Amino acid sequence: MGERIQHSNKHFICSFADCKSTFSKLWKLEAHYCRHTGLKPFACGNCEKSFCTRYQLTRHHLSHSGEKPYLCSVSGCSDAFATPGSLRNHIAHVHHHKERYYVCNHQGCGKEFRKKKQLKIHMCEHTNELPFECDFEGCNNKFVSSKALKRHGKVHEVTLPCDQCKKIFHNAWFLQKHKQSVHSGERRMFKCSREGCQKSYTKNFNLQNHILVFHEGKCDFTCTSAGCGKAFAMQESLKRHSVVHNPQKSKLQKPKVKQRKRKTTPSKTKLSDAAKLSEHLKNVSLNKTGSKKPLP
Repeated sequence: MGERIQHSNKHFICSFADCKSTFSKLWKLEAHYCRHTGLKPFACGNCEKSFCTRYQLTRHHLSHSGEKPYLCSVSGCSDAFATPGSLRNHIAHVHHHKERYYVCNHQGCGKEFRKKKQLKIHMCEHTNELPFECDFEGCNNKFVSSKALKRHGKVHEVTLPCDQCKKIFHNAWFLQKHKQSVHSGERRMFKCSREGCQKSYTKNFNLQNHILVFHEGKCDFTCTSAGCGKAFAMQESLKRHSVVHNPQKSKLQKPKVKQRKRKTTPSKTKLSDAAKLSEHLKNVSLNKTGSKKPLP
């Protein structure tokens, strides 16, 4: 895996050829490897999602259990959240009343932004610089923000058709799992381990749902639609059931997983959007720089 570096606060270096990315923690290095391999080794047993780190998988499991361990500490607020990020967003948008606005001081502009990152992206309009470059081989398009770059990435989206049916996948791992479960002839079966029960299922999610409902009698998630009242053992089951009450939603939409071909040129150390723009704007000479001021 990664090679350890001495005399630095970033002890772990990527071992892939021509990549000089370094990290202060091993889990960050392991997550970085996903960029090179395209693999996400931590798969959810209840759905088809997979993740680069065990922490991401553990956090995702909360979406199935309905558990919300992160409580708001503001006096008088009893809201709870599944992830620390959701809690931070809640506090920032609900309990922080004095929002600071970042103002562009470029001559004749004066636009205001709620986030410093938005101001930095806006400054590119004055400098005519496009710091985000498409790394697909043969494509030289550049963009003002990572969001625009991701939107452009759809033109390079990889499609992987199953050679035994017409189903299309955007990720090699999902294609492989599809072939194993549908076309291999022998499906993996998840058998109930409770004494005297012979039930078996093709998915672990269905097995866990069976155990909660029939062996433990747990149905904590109730449909709130008028006249329904059905109860389910898992939050995901309730979400699937909710489609019945929404005629415009014929099926649950699964997030698309995109896989793009990388250039063969040496990789650069990955930086956040704000860091890239900060580094870029250091080299740009402006009459005036952006500033921030409190909203009156």
